[in-house]
Amino acid sequence: MNKKIIAHTALKVKDLSIGYFSKKSTTVIADGINFQLQQGELAAIIGVNGIGKSTLLRTLGNVQAKLSGSIQLDGKDLKSYTPIEMASTISVVLTEPLASKNLTVIELIALGRQPYTNWIGRLSETDKTKIQEAIGMVGLQSLKNKKCYELSDGQLQRVMIARALAQDTSIILLDEPTSHLDLHHKVQILKLLKHIAHKTSKTILVTSHEIEMAIQLCDKILIMNKGSHEFGEPCELIQKKSFERLFPSDTVTFDPKTGSFKIKK
Repeated sequence: MNKKIIAHTALKVKDLSIGYFSKKSTTVIADGINFQLQQGELAAIIGVNGIGKSTLLRTLGNVQAKLSGSIQLDGKDLKSYTPIEMASTISVVLTEPLASKNLTVIELIALGRQPYTNWIGRLSETDKTKIQEAIGMVGLQSLKNKKCYELSDGQLQRVMIARALAQDTSIILLDEPTSHLDLHHKVQILKLLKHIAHKTSKTILVTSHEIEMAIQLCDKILIMNKGSHEFGEPCELIQKKSFERLFPSDTVTFDPKTGSFKIKK
């Protein structure tokens, strides 16, 4: 009889406060954040503009410092990771524009192997295998020799996902991976991320404005609100009427039967 594989906790956040330090003061963007993700889950952070979604993602990826609370990756405190350990555990895809679109697709994806290459940056056979696996997983074989400036926004987003896959980390964080895409390509990207999470047992966390898509495709959702945050499976959050509290009720209403928002006329 086959034994059921029990997924472990990949990311655990407790009493987290995020924001910015300055010489004279501390600016708190959000606090009291608590959630945990299991290996192989796709999760989304949603909320109104300015609530702190991107700040949270950057804090989880150690791009900026937390104010207080704890973040654990694979059961180990984030602050105890060395830079090399961080780079081989968590990959971060932010919304900043590419430094150079003159690279080819395969050259950009190869940058994901930097944590593992030797001091002269030579790719080993393992590195080359990981790059080819990433290209295959996101379906970029026919585009691998094209320059990045020749790609559409949707294609470029797949390249950025492939670079994160080539980095071969257990956790992938993506800030607004579907922004600037049309509906068809938004769905494609989110379905691709779900497939990758479930097939490779990587934990993928995205920030998103695509709430209805997140409800349909994500395993877990963190809703960021002013003063409090709610976390759980989409069906649990629907039952708790969490989505009704997201926007002013005189503007839009949430239909729990269809999992969609309706404009209040």
